[in-house]
Amino acid sequence: MLFFFCVCSWCFSVCTGTENKLSTLSDLEQQYRTLRKYYENCEVVMGNLEITSIDRSRNLTFLRSIREVTGYVLVALNQFDHLPLENLRIIRGTKLYEDRYSLAIFLNYRRDGNFGLRHLGLINLAEILYGGVYVDQNKFLCHADTIHWQDIVKNPGSHPVVVPTNSSVTCKLQILCVNCSFVIQNNLVFFFFSHSAVTKTVCAEQCDGRCSGPYVSDCCHRECAGGCFGPKDTDCFACTNFNDSGACVTQCPQPFFYNPTTFQLEHNPSARYTYGAFCVKKCPHNFVVDHNSCVRACPTNKMEVEDNHIKMCIPCTDICPKACDGIGTGSLQAAQTVDSSNIDKFVNCTKINEHSAYKKMINDGLKMCEYSICKQNLKPATVASSYLNIQSWPDNMTDLSVFSNLATIGGRALYSGISLLVLKQQGISSFLLQSLKEISAGNVHIAENKQLCYYNTVNWTRLFRSPNQKVLVRNNRNPLECARGHMVCDPLCSDDGCWGSGPDQCLSCKFFSRGRSCIKSCNLYQGEIREYANGSVCVECDSQCEQGDDNTLTCHGSGPEHCVKCLHFKDGPNCVEKCPDGLQGASSFIFKYAEANNECHPCHPNCTQGCIGPRLQDCIGWMDRTPLIAAGVIGGLFMVVIMALSVAVSVRRKNIKKKRALRRFLETELVEPLTPSGTAPNQAQLRILKETELKRIKILGSGAFGTVYKGIWIPEGETVKIPVAIKILNETTGPKANVEFMDEALIMASMEHPHLVRLLGVCLSPTIQLVTQLMPHGCLLDYVHEHKDNIGSQLLLNWCVQIAKVRRICAYYQQSYSNECHTDLLICFFIVLFCLSCTVNVRLISVIQSKVL
Repeated sequence: MLFFFCVCSWCFSVCTGTENKLSTLSDLEQQYRTLRKYYENCEVVMGNLEITSIDRSRNLTFLRSIREVTGYVLVALNQFDHLPLENLRIIRGTKLYEDRYSLAIFLNYRRDGNFGLRHLGLINLAEILYGGVYVDQNKFLCHADTIHWQDIVKNPGSHPVVVPTNSSVTCKLQILCVNCSFVIQNNLVFFFFSHSAVTKTVCAEQCDGRCSGPYVSDCCHRECAGGCFGPKDTDCFACTNFNDSGACVTQCPQPFFYNPTTFQLEHNPSARYTYGAFCVKKCPHNFVVDHNSCVRACPTNKMEVEDNHIKMCIPCTDICPKACDGIGTGSLQAAQTVDSSNIDKFVNCTKINEHSAYKKMINDGLKMCEYSICKQNLKPATVASSYLNIQSWPDNMTDLSVFSNLATIGGRALYSGISLLVLKQQGISSFLLQSLKEISAGNVHIAENKQLCYYNTVNWTRLFRSPNQKVLVRNNRNPLECARGHMVCDPLCSDDGCWGSGPDQCLSCKFFSRGRSCIKSCNLYQGEIREYANGSVCVECDSQCEQGDDNTLTCHGSGPEHCVKCLHFKDGPNCVEKCPDGLQGASSFIFKYAEANNECHPCHPNCTQGCIGPRLQDCIGWMDRTPLIAAGVIGGLFMVVIMALSVAVSVRRKNIKKKRALRRFLETELVEPLTPSGTAPNQAQLRILKETELKRIKILGSGAFGTVYKGIWIPEGETVKIPVAIKILNETTGPKANVEFMDEALIMASMEHPHLVRLLGVCLSPTIQLVTQLMPHGCLLDYVHEHKDNIGSQLLLNWCVQIAKVRRICAYYQQSYSNECHTDLLICFFIVLFCLSCTVNVRLISVIQSKVL
């Protein structure tokens, strides 16, 4: 199977390698034909080059086109005398034979004859990148030990080189290899073929890798492998990493590159995919694109999808479809066949990576799986990414129906160039692979199956994706015998053939198809389930379509939007079971109602529970909200009034409480005596105040005996604050003045009149303090000066009456306390309690002059 890749003007052909090791087809003629079909005109073997069981008469010159092998080279069990790999330059060793060798050449002779491998012909092999060399047990091969393997193997210290010294009689008769020569340099002898050259061990110390000579100017580019003919990366014989249009590079151009000007990742128009050691513009059609690489299978966290005929790996949005390892990979690395010991590995697999092989095993002692177990475990598989190899099959299974869901055989790895092999199965009579639609790469080999029918009817080219794919069908049951046994295709099948009997085994249908079965016509006008014809495929109409009569179509396409008539309701172009009722929209819920013609129309935007019409009044659960609004407003106002009244009552109660407290402290409470005389007793009271109850604020005035302060009195145990006047006796006064001061305080406490200042208490601190009522407007003299323009005759008359009353009290006290009282009332002795306006009474309170004032 060849693939041709062209990048710019540089083209090369690629073929897929094999991994059969020493196993071969039973027919040696077929073995040779398969080898030739597989590698003819091939330049790059993407995998392993396995040349086994080829006799001496075969023409192998078609192998001369091979220049590179990515895996290993195996040459074993052959009888030819010359290996024509003259153009092979590099073996990469991405896979190793027996996990050790990149080049394995052994047992190439016939035991009962005088012929076998005599000449390797690897005259241009310049480098083995990874792995060792094993050349042994080749009876007629001489001088293999004279090749400078240390120069060819990149890391000879890490990988074994097993090339025994030739000691056979045949080799001893040859004195020296005719085509060999030697060069002496730095006291070392280097043997090489006359058409080759040493490219590593003779290089200057400054060289990074290979060279074309001993000088510094002969150094190859560091990306070169196997030597070069110049210093540039385009002068290499082969590339160490990747070949990009003839230039050796470390990695292929990435899909995106960073633009330092825009600070953005931008698409790279020169991007290439990595395919083996090459940079290609597109991957082979049977490979999968993962980022910028061509891979055989997607990683576990991705799944394979196809877009514009390109298979690619995308991240799974949920649980990934289960992909199982095939034979020789992952958990089945050591397995050689699918049998009862590993059939459980394929439970619920939708895809089998690599390949599935059913081959006979020698002395393995294992039974093939029972039919029910095989069918249960293998039937879910829809993709085999590499090949399907049937060389052993249970006798009780007469078909391959366990693979009835298999749709694709990928051919990403092949068995001797074959992707589908059914060989020497005497019990198989039919395929029953009704889901198989594609064999992406590789050939088909159906041979030596004595009971197999239907093989001759299959149009295999319908399944192929490349014109180079071939099919070999031979020595199966005679088609005439199959016809006599009624093992023929159903009449509803087309000329493409079938996989077995019945209308469900056709490759394609003559008329129409329904699911997997072929039918003569679709149920367009009759039948319980009506259909429409999409080309030659019958598709069921949507369940919301109303079934038409015998002359009317039910639908003309898939989906509820293609119904001719709706069974229930019509919402826009779609037929629905019911109109949307609370369906989540872009910004709100959607409600619709049904008209008389069963068409859905939107409700009023304010409807929240559906509707029966387009108006607001048609909303379900709608009612006139005007009374509710009015009730709400009235209720709100009522609550505001209640709150205002509550605040007013609270403030009033607080004021009443404050007034009562002031009255209690500012006015004398009369306690009625229990005496029969009826005469009021002397109830003079003198409060003794603590200094902590008083707080001075500012000075109101001062005189010869003391200073008067404005202050606050907070009675102990109370919260009320009473404005007071506090008079403090000067510190310069003597003890006698203090005694007289207290006597006068007692006299003031015994005096009570509406126009006299009340003495509230005395504080016996180190300096005696008298506490009286505070008159906020000051003395009468200052008040008259300030308001002289606003004082009328009525106010003056009121003041005179008040002064006369005070004068009479003073006269009384002058008779009783001649030493402490006098009647000299100056205007400066009067102070104003309040005056709200010129019509409001002005209360004048006189302070007894004596020695207090």
